Amino acid sequence: MEWNYLKWHIEDDVAFITFNRPDKYNALNMDAFHEIIKVQKILRKEKTLRAVILRGAGGNFCSGLDVLGVAKKPINIVKLLFKWLPGNANTAQQVSIGWQRLPVTVISVIEGICYGGGMNIALGSDMRFCSKDAKMAIMESRWGLIPDMAGLEMLRGVVNRDRAHELVLTSEVLDAEKAEKYGLVTQACDDPMKEAMALVDKIKNVSPDAAAAIKFTTHKSWSASVRSLLARETFYQLAMFFSKNQRVALSRQTKSPDRPYIKRQFWW
Repeated sequence: MEWNYLKWHIEDDVAFITFNRPDKYNALNMDAFHEIIKVQKILRKEKTLRAVILRGAGGNFCSGLDVLGVAKKPINIVKLLFKWLPGNANTAQQVSIGWQRLPVTVISVIEGICYGGGMNIALGSDMRFCSKDAKMAIMESRWGLIPDMAGLEMLRGVVNRDRAHELVLTSEVLDAEKAEKYGLVTQACDDPMKEAMALVDKIKNVSPDAAAAIKFTTHKSWSASVRSLLARETFYQLAMFFSKNQRVALSRQTKSPDRPYIKRQFWW
């Protein structure tokens, strides 16, 4: 497959995904949607993968949808939003929520502009580290639209309802300090890539199966009923006790601290 929008590679079991349209502040065109979904499918099959880093080229994360470019062909809007079974993620939603469906930690490294669809993608990651000069906004209302890339689903996981309503309604551009205060980012820092990689090093000390179970439990049951959370917790814990990597983890805590984990089990 030819990659026109994305640049990506895997190094030391970490996938580095770069949104690569710097002349347009990495705005999302149709190629972008298809390539992001494609790389998500590829990464899901990588059993040795431990983390994913999302970033933008040219000093900006992503300015959101290239509205004028995509809307030149009205059929593009249908392709992005139509789904035979509403409730399943459509193409636009998949580029955001798809990161939550990977069994590894996904971290957004945000510099410069992160607006609209770019913010939705960042919210789809598990953690967000931003530079202190970053600017973030949920911009859709300026175009007479609502967040449509699973943005509201992502947003309700990180801020309370009244704050989400305010951010979506006003399209306010937030600086890094305010975004951190509101909970939109995990941390505002001088070197977000350095902080992200420091976290990745810590993640590599955790069993890849336990890391996957922790991610899926928090994402799928965090806002669900107590019954649902307890059931998922029980199911995954039983799976952990019978996994090879749990025995590796036990060994690492006792006699062999440098013993490597084996690749993630087939069920993830």
